[in-house]
Amino acid sequence: METSAGLSEASGSVKNGNRRLAWKLVGVSVFFAGFGFALVPIYDAFCRITGFNGRTNAVAAAAPLNTQIDTTRWVKVEFLSHTMPGVSVELAPEQFSLKVRPGEVVHTTYTVKNNSNEVFVGQAVPSVTPAVATPYFQKIECFCFNQQTFQPGEVRTMPVVFVVNPELRRDMGTVTLSYTFFEAPKART
Repeated sequence: METSAGLSEASGSVKNGNRRLAWKLVGVSVFFAGFGFALVPIYDAFCRITGFNGRTNAVAAAAPLNTQIDTTRWVKVEFLSHTMPGVSVELAPEQFSLKVRPGEVVHTTYTVKNNSNEVFVGQAVPSVTPAVATPYFQKIECFCFNQQTFQPGEVRTMPVVFVVNPELRRDMGTVTLSYTFFEAPKART
């Protein structure tokens, strides 16, 4: 027969084991939460460097001085637009697609309308799909390079000037340029 001292000792051992397990689980949770927060800037830097995830150039590319236009093929460029939930602007491309020749400088526009009764400050973030086409899609002029300020009810047509590099793989028949419009963080007072 077991004595009460033996049961008490076994019970204390189980409690200590549970306590150690709980602390280990807390430690693992804290580690992965920290890892998750650290991963965001690391991934962002990785995307900027490699063009992975469809990130396009964040500053103007130099306009080509003597580009050889590939007249042997066409590339269809599709234009999409999105606004984040709660953002009070409409963003729409002038046209939903264009057929362009690689090497050709192309001009198009997007229209932005502030539907609110307040000043809106926002930023458009571009992406290109498929992601492997990103290094070959070069924006020369884009409203996405800077934050934009819109007065209440303002409608503005904003330019995008780009070149599809002739070195784009020949099997890439369609490239999609998409913008997502975000509200800029408000200044803290």
